[in-house]
Amino acid sequence: MLTVSNLSVQFGKRVLFDEVNTKFTQGNCYGIIGANGSGKSTFLKIISGEIDPTSGSVSLEKGKRMSVLSQDHFAFDEFPVLETVMMGNRPLFDLKKELDAIYAKPDFSEEDGVKAGELWVEFEEMGGWTAENEAASLLSSVGIKDDMHYVLMKDLDGKSKVRVLIGQALFGNPDVLIMDEPTNDLDFETIGWLEHFLATFENTVIVVSHDRHFLDAVCTNISDIDFGKMNQYSGNYTFWYESSQLAARQRAQQNKKAEDKKKELEEFIRRFSANVAKSKQATSRKKMIEKLNIADIKPSSRRYPAIIFEQERQAGDQILHVEHLSKIIDGEVIFKDVAINLAKGDKVMLLSKYSRAATAFYEIITGTDHPDTGDYKWGVTTTQAYLPIENADYFKSNLNLVDWLRQYAKTELEKEEVNLRGFLGKMIFSGDEALKSCNVLSGGEKVRCMLSRMMMKRANVLLIDEPTNHLDLESIQAFNNALKNFKGTVIFSTHDHEFAQTVANRIIEITPNGVIDRYMTFDEYLDSNKIKELRKKLYSN
Repeated sequence: MLTVSNLSVQFGKRVLFDEVNTKFTQGNCYGIIGANGSGKSTFLKIISGEIDPTSGSVSLEKGKRMSVLSQDHFAFDEFPVLETVMMGNRPLFDLKKELDAIYAKPDFSEEDGVKAGELWVEFEEMGGWTAENEAASLLSSVGIKDDMHYVLMKDLDGKSKVRVLIGQALFGNPDVLIMDEPTNDLDFETIGWLEHFLATFENTVIVVSHDRHFLDAVCTNISDIDFGKMNQYSGNYTFWYESSQLAARQRAQQNKKAEDKKKELEEFIRRFSANVAKSKQATSRKKMIEKLNIADIKPSSRRYPAIIFEQERQAGDQILHVEHLSKIIDGEVIFKDVAINLAKGDKVMLLSKYSRAATAFYEIITGTDHPDTGDYKWGVTTTQAYLPIENADYFKSNLNLVDWLRQYAKTELEKEEVNLRGFLGKMIFSGDEALKSCNVLSGGEKVRCMLSRMMMKRANVLLIDEPTNHLDLESIQAFNNALKNFKGTVIFSTHDHEFAQTVANRIIEITPNGVIDRYMTFDEYLDSNKIKELRKKLYSN
């Protein structure tokens, strides 16, 4: 379907890809993974023809059509929503425009009539007569209501634009579908719809995503970019991650017999396949399971941060009491009448349809803002460590990372360089990297520094606003594991489904008309019809 031959990419002295050879075949979904800066988005731009490689070639099978999820959210601002979706099938869209131009001629001739007749035959063969209905149906599926189909794209908010552009990419059943971070700015319901659509999509999908749940739901193969090469593996992200960890452990077991290692790998595949067979997406993942084999299992060269949250002291039974808390921003009620009692050991997923709500709640309970009504009280034995969604104010100085972290040390022992370097080293700032200036860090590096700060505080309550922002998959996985293992109390908000499902034991949703508070898993919360009705009621005006 799509073949990459001897592909090399070099920017100055930096070699991003070196003689990459790979194929993407029909009926498979390929998840492109790699460390931040490894070239995932660049690779998608090359295979879609947006940029040229230094050398090598990309060839699409003759007669096949490729569709790309647009990253430019303003490119279609002057077009109506429905027309924007139909542009996803460019050959059909251009054909319709050509027909419109012929019929708009003031001197329409017999020759024009013959030409139009030929074009109408082609139009029908391409499914033109049903195209508008299909585009409208796609829009409805991604949550764009009928009354928005004819408004201009510039009149939509950012999240609605993303949904329309996803509809555009999917329109017309492309042979190859390329998507770079398709779940960004989508709610969980729309992501779920997209997961189901792609899991049953019969053509080729090539996707870059930091959403592990999404990669697990849709991928039949993982394409790993590592040291300028691309290695392909059968299976989804979790299979790749768990099998590569197993292979790394086996590599360290020098005395273990080869036959015993083989049996261990076979048992891992059997157990993994059995678990997938029980899942909700079992049918769509069947083709993925059938391809799993021992030959694909190799240790990874990835470096994972060592995120370990320890408590200086355990908290008592009184953690946090919140009474009738409300917040209004720019005249809009973000949440109202929030009353909760946090218990020791609770791991709360804080949820809201309003993106500002969770952040406003954290700012109130950390004392950086005031509620419009209500009050809160922390237990006297609690200590809190907070990871805010915005961290720019923490990095305005030109301190090196060791001195930056020293600001947050409480004792002379903690202030010693060897101790500070220990915390930074756990977050993959080793050697001279620990001496770089804090005001030149990337988004991911800043979050890793903030995590070092949190670990050093040894708090018994963690408050975490969007933990996966800016992090690569390795850091997300390590952070996820750290919160699962943490013995204290956590309140977190996230757009990462896997994070929510594997960490939370309690879901609290704050709305403009009250709160929903349930001890259950995130999947149970999303699947509950009673909760769906309650959410609808609490978000209605």
